[in-house]
Amino acid sequence: MEIKILVDNNTIIDEYYLGEPAVSYLIIEKGTKILFDVGYSDIFISNAGKMKESLKDLDYVVLSHGHNDHTGGLEPLVNHLKGSEEGAKTKLVAHEDTFLYKEEMGESIGSFVKEEFVKNHFDTVFTTKPLWLTENLVFLGEIERSHTFENKNPIGKYKLNDDLVDDYLKDDSALAYKSPEGLVIITGCSHAGICNIIDYAKKVCREERIVDVLGGFHMLEPTREELEGTMQFFKEAHINRAHPCHCTSLDSKIHLSQVTSVEEVGVGQVLKYL
Repeated sequence: MEIKILVDNNTIIDEYYLGEPAVSYLIIEKGTKILFDVGYSDIFISNAGKMKESLKDLDYVVLSHGHNDHTGGLEPLVNHLKGSEEGAKTKLVAHEDTFLYKEEMGESIGSFVKEEFVKNHFDTVFTTKPLWLTENLVFLGEIERSHTFENKNPIGKYKLNDDLVDDYLKDDSALAYKSPEGLVIITGCSHAGICNIIDYAKKVCREERIVDVLGGFHMLEPTREELEGTMQFFKEAHINRAHPCHCTSLDSKIHLSQVTSVEEVGVGQVLKYL
């Protein structure tokens, strides 16, 4: 499997890609092309072009959750795919709550487009259950949450029927890849909790070994309980390598580096796994 970083907060120096506080990864697994998240704007398209990658032959678009820094590029992607026979066949996979209205302090933070727009342009699959995209790559669906130090506080509110209720991001999901050496876990923001995600990936894939964890860990300003709990979890799970990025602070990375090898992430980077 190969992962190309199309969007992140950071870019690789001297490569001259565009960055923004968002996420988009192009994943290629035995000929299957998956676009995981689409960033906040259209820069993932230009970055893919600079990396000499076409986005007009995607098999899947997978969304980690419904926030606008992960779904904002949907309309630019639709415009990019117009007139493409391959694009018309693209499946979009997401949790069934992804396109609910979301706000924080009165400001919309959800998708710029509605579910109806997405259904008009993609073959949509909305699910809370794990969904295998290839023989070895799975969309985890709704994450089971067992670690009490994670996901303790809501991120704004979402609209349920006609009411605004606290949003604990039930729609937050991730991908897991079964390599011969163990699991590679790919996250968007980890609102469900990075430890919860890892544990659920182990359960779904029936695999205890972890090769790598890539993505946002939702640790910009973690509480001491969350930081220490995550460090202890990584140590006990024998996670030897991680690529925390996007919504992970430098301080959190420094602390995590005490229990795992923390490696750099930036737009233009290519990660390869068996």
